[in-house]
Amino acid sequence: MNEKTPVSFAEAFRVWAKIGILSFGGPAGQIALMHRILVDEKKWLSEPQFLHALNFCMLLPGPEAQQLATYSGWLLHGVKGGLAAGLMFILPGVAVMLGLSILYAAYAELAFVEAIFFGIKAAVFAIVIDALIRISKRVMKTGALYAVAGAAFAAIFFFDIPFPVVVLGAAMFGLLAVRISPAVFGDALETREEEMLRGGRGPISMRRTLATLVIGLAVWLLPVAALLLVLGPVHVFVQEAVFFSKMAVVTFGGAYAVLAYVAQEAVQNFGWLNPGEMLDGLGLAETTPGPLILVLQFVGFMGAHRAETGLDPMLAGMAGAAITTWVTFAPCFLWIFLGAPYVERMRNVVSLNAAFTAITAAVVGVILNLALWFGLHVLFGEVAEVRVSIFRLWLPALSTLDPWALVLSAAAILAVLRFKAGILPVLGFAALLGLAIRFLVP
Repeated sequence: MNEKTPVSFAEAFRVWAKIGILSFGGPAGQIALMHRILVDEKKWLSEPQFLHALNFCMLLPGPEAQQLATYSGWLLHGVKGGLAAGLMFILPGVAVMLGLSILYAAYAELAFVEAIFFGIKAAVFAIVIDALIRISKRVMKTGALYAVAGAAFAAIFFFDIPFPVVVLGAAMFGLLAVRISPAVFGDALETREEEMLRGGRGPISMRRTLATLVIGLAVWLLPVAALLLVLGPVHVFVQEAVFFSKMAVVTFGGAYAVLAYVAQEAVQNFGWLNPGEMLDGLGLAETTPGPLILVLQFVGFMGAHRAETGLDPMLAGMAGAAITTWVTFAPCFLWIFLGAPYVERMRNVVSLNAAFTAITAAVVGVILNLALWFGLHVLFGEVAEVRVSIFRLWLPALSTLDPWALVLSAAAILAVLRFKAGILPVLGFAALLGLAIRFLVP
């Protein structure tokens, strides 16, 4: 940031709104967009500042692109700037996702809507596989990290161990391994000197830190407590508020990492939606601006829409979506405002970096589980859950294999991996092919 020509808040707000509207393409595309605008075009942040902020956000639970926007706004204008940047990054997508959720709930039974989502599911399967490959290339640098990923996959796929337990186990491995033999991480823990962050935010203060923590927790959790006191623990609004608050704490690795656990709980335990609808929601989230974690808004909408709340189903769905969105993103602002003043110190703590490196490796195994779970439900009409003691396995009925789903999935995978097609073109073309198959093929 050029200290001689400070950026006005009004100008920054317009840029944050622009970024929010154009933030398609998942975290990679969103981060590239912010880099081009903030570093290359506006020159509000230097390259080291931007990369330092990005590295910090990658260590946090939650959507890293939204947190990077919040961090960048904080650098420019403090808490006011962080709120503006973070909110404008998500609000366009929240509005679009709410509209799509309403349309889905009203018209999903129609044949043409089912046909569109038949194609979209195949594209989503390809996108998840692409995410698995991209993250693997970035993270998996040693045999030990592959072992962590394999253990995480086995823990969830075969033993149904909850995602938070997997995250905790990976963190403990990282903390122990870096003390015993740092070589197991290869060069994953290397750091480099970068310029100090500037932005006039003031010196580190324990009083300020405590105030930030208290205010942030109150904004996030007081509404949850109020719902609990008024409605009781079994009400769907309370269940969603509590469940997605937990997700906000353990969503390391972005949306793909947590979706397997969300799907497991939302589909099997709470009964908010079925596996096919979970895929539909991910497809909707892929088509909207903003972070992919907005798929949770769809889950919250559908869960409340179907529950007995005493409200009109659409109104209940909107309330469920609002609750889910609130508890998903309120913590993201807390993490940034609480941690940003300490980010330089955190970057020098080797044991902390080791813990998060191990967590990121575990995320690869979690996404592999997600890819298999999605793939089975895309390709087969019936998938049974078989349990023997503590062992769990998903077994498809081979006779229910959908050959057109297989063809569509293969074509989408080829388009994404071989020809590097963008997300929106692949989703759009897959939706059109789904329509053609359902209405033109005998």
